[in-house]
Amino acid sequence: MIVLNLKTKDCMQHLLLKPTFDSFSLIEGEITTYNTFHVNGYIHKNFFEEAPSKEYSSWGDLREFCFQIIRGKRTPLSFRFILSLPKESFRDFLTKQELSSFRPSDVQGLYLNFKYDGTCLQCITGISLNIFTMDKTLENIWDNYAEKFFLTQEIGFEHS
Repeated sequence: MIVLNLKTKDCMQHLLLKPTFDSFSLIEGEITTYNTFHVNGYIHKNFFEEAPSKEYSSWGDLREFCFQIIRGKRTPLSFRFILSLPKESFRDFLTKQELSSFRPSDVQGLYLNFKYDGTCLQCITGISLNIFTMDKTLENIWDNYAEKFFLTQEIGFEHS
């Protein structure tokens, strides 16, 4: 787990106006403006005639909805979004990172936790596993991946 202090304006453009994070799953979110709005990204499959195979909506599916709540002359009082690499991408991620000691079913989530408190925007990385292990290799690789991702997207940050 690492804590990155993000350049708010740059990151907000990527988060709300660009497709930078669209492929990530939205686990949950909360936006506080004149009310507090909660978003649960879990897909209710019984709503659909043909149920989607994924468990959570993508950020791209809900980005515009969140943007409509946040936009305006005043900045939100706070928000938080928990994004995860989609489960269907775990196998590719583990393979590309040469993590043969982990199976996709071992991984619950590879998270980017965005938190804005009215003054600063942070991203806290994290992982969750379905197994017990003392091995921190996956956590360290995910932290490095997140840093590189922000750098390649030209989203400025400082370590907290």
